[in-house]
Amino acid sequence: MFQEHIQTFLFTDDGRIPNNPSLPLLIYPIVLPQTEDPTADCRMLFKRHEWQGMWVNGVYSYHHYHSTAHEVLGVVSGTAEVQFGGEKGKIIQLRAGDAVVIPAGVGHCNKRSSADFRVVGAYPKGQDWDLCTGQPGERPGVLKNIQNLPLPETDPIYGAQGPLLQLWHK
Repeated sequence: MFQEHIQTFLFTDDGRIPNNPSLPLLIYPIVLPQTEDPTADCRMLFKRHEWQGMWVNGVYSYHHYHSTAHEVLGVVSGTAEVQFGGEKGKIIQLRAGDAVVIPAGVGHCNKRSSADFRVVGAYPKGQDWDLCTGQPGERPGVLKNIQNLPLPETDPIYGAQGPLLQLWHK
């Protein structure tokens, strides 16, 4: 139903950033409401679908990932070129209205953005994020975290019937 509009990218371990061997990065182009208050509306959307721990900011300008939580980014203003998958990964142009679901382990880094670039970030119910940068001492703990992390119960954009539930399988 929704899958024809969703872009998927699968990234393998690059030796520094583990990425996720079985769960693809999901890009939802222009799915967020363009309203007078896109930040509040994006927060309400994520909350309605039981994604929590919300924050509003940009994306760090260094390669990082989370091993204890999957993450959604809803772009509420501006544009950015974000590299996913580590230093040899793919640079994707994001713009207001886009959403990205990042599986645990997948690296992300803001390579360039407009001054007004802002995202709302959130995590599935019951998951709390950590901040990993690919340092050798992080393994093997992060690999175990990623492998054992449960799948989200809902899609952050479409809820219980969303494409994440069809596209992500363990």
